Amino acid sequence: MSVYHKPTKRKPSGGKKRPTMKHKKKCHIGRPPTYTEIAPYDERKVIRTKGGGVKVRLYKVAYANVLIKSQNTYKKAKVLRVVENKANREFKRRNIICKGAIIETEIGNAIVTSRPGQDGVINAILIEKGDEK
Repeated sequence: MSVYHKPTKRKPSGGKKRPTMKHKKKCHIGRPPTYTEIAPYDERKVIRTKGGGVKVRLYKVAYANVLIKSQNTYKKAKVLRVVENKANREFKRRNIICKGAIIETEIGNAIVTSRPGQDGVINAILIEKGDEK
C-alpha cells in the first residue's frame, strides 16, 4: 500500500474544505518512513527525488558526529542507545533515531540535530552539565 500526501480537511477558520480531486494521483505519492536503527555497521541507500535531487536514507547507524560546544570541535562517537525520543515513545524502546532524539554516546548524552532519513548522517550536540532543561 502506498503512502499519499493528503491535504487537511479543515480551513484555518474551522470550515470544511471541498475535495479538489476525485481520486489519488501518482504525483502525490510518498514513501514509507525511514526508521534509523542502531547497529554495529552503517547502511545507507541513495534515492532519487522529484526534480532530480537525491536523498541519502540512513537505515542503520553505528557512529554520530557530536559537537562539543565547550571545545568547539566535532568528535565521531559510537551510539550506544536512545535515551528519549519525543516524536514517539515507541521509538525509545525500539532504538529508532530521528531529529530531536536524545542519544547516549561514548562521550555522553547528545541531542540529534540532523534528519537521518533525509541527510544520511547523524549530527548531534553534546548535552553538557549547564545545558540540561
